Amino acid sequence: MKYLRILYVQVIIGILAGVVVGSLFPSFAPTAKLISDMFINMIRMVIAPVIFFTIVLGVAGAGDLKKVGRVGGKGLLYFEVVTTIAIIIGLVVANVIKPGAGVTHSSVTGANVKAITDTKGFDWADFILHIVPANVVDAFAKGDIIQILFFGILFSIGLKQLGNNGKSVIITFEKLNKVLFNILRIIMRVSPLGAFGGMAFTIGKYGFTTLLILGKLMLTFYITVLLFIFVVLNLIARYYNFSLWKLLGYIKAELLIVFGSSSSESVLPNIMAKLENAGCEKSVVGLIIPAGYSFNLDGTSIYLSLSVIFLAQVFNVPLSLGQELSVIGILLITSKGAAGITGSGFLVLASTLTALKVVPVEGLGLLIGVDRFMSEARALTNMIGNTVATVVIARSENAVDLIRYKAVVENRVRIEEKD
Repeated sequence: MKYLRILYVQVIIGILAGVVVGSLFPSFAPTAKLISDMFINMIRMVIAPVIFFTIVLGVAGAGDLKKVGRVGGKGLLYFEVVTTIAIIIGLVVANVIKPGAGVTHSSVTGANVKAITDTKGFDWADFILHIVPANVVDAFAKGDIIQILFFGILFSIGLKQLGNNGKSVIITFEKLNKVLFNILRIIMRVSPLGAFGGMAFTIGKYGFTTLLILGKLMLTFYITVLLFIFVVLNLIARYYNFSLWKLLGYIKAELLIVFGSSSSESVLPNIMAKLENAGCEKSVVGLIIPAGYSFNLDGTSIYLSLSVIFLAQVFNVPLSLGQELSVIGILLITSKGAAGITGSGFLVLASTLTALKVVPVEGLGLLIGVDRFMSEARALTNMIGNTVATVVIARSENAVDLIRYKAVVENRVRIEEKD
């Protein structure tokens, strides 16, 4: 019975119960969605202040603002390189396995087509403008991560320029941050219920029949993300002398929560706390994790490139090498800024197809049913990618306590969380 007290065991039970209830009682889906949405909203309730305080405490407490700029620059460069690799892997695997071969597009209904073609596309210029909040209160109210990150960095610089006069503000923020993480610990106790609701909704609403129709696409996507995680990210981890497997073991509870809720946002504050507790400097965690949720969406990048090729195959649209290179170029732009929540990739995919002007955007109707089943892997890959990125940047900056990291992550020694 002692194992039932462990969080990840409780989450596993919640996921399995969700599958059973969703299968046997499909009418429970609306209630299950309510449960899942309530849990995610509880997390979002603390995301904005946690990110803000973490950034301020990290940057204001850093010895040199040049280091902060260097960390940010390294992070953006890393994001661009790794997401490009993710996009290319998606294209290559889709061309080899050909998941769209033999699938007809007759299942696209008028309602689905209208819903897709009425969707407003993603605009890169709008995204750049969106980074700067017109109203910081509104940014906090909406929980807009990238705007909070921008304001947090400026606030940190302004606070640091106060010198000793700013210490009282930092002390107050430290106390408030501790309160927020205490709230987070309370919320995490109901995460098994959130995972149950998310899985019961997915199975209850969409069932397993959709998987039979588009099973090859599902299988191809899961193969691709596994290749990316256990080959690409594993090689990156080895190069920087840390174990991907042990890192995944350290965040196993968060992985299961993301799998159940289909949202990488659901564990954002918890991942930040765990990485700090593992010895990564607060300034690195505070910059890389929030920025990664807008610029380092590896799972979404794979999903986008794979789906473009899949739909081209469904509509028998042969893509030349030049056109596939164009796909890479377009996705390097449109994949940025997609939020780490369910359904975000769908909007960006519509924008990508519109910009490409080769594959009919109406084909997205084929993906509506199966998209939810791929969102779990998409969110998991996004979260793992950002966790690895943070450790990589921290190690490259010598901004990690290696003794603490090895004790906490590799040897699983329980150490009290860092103040």
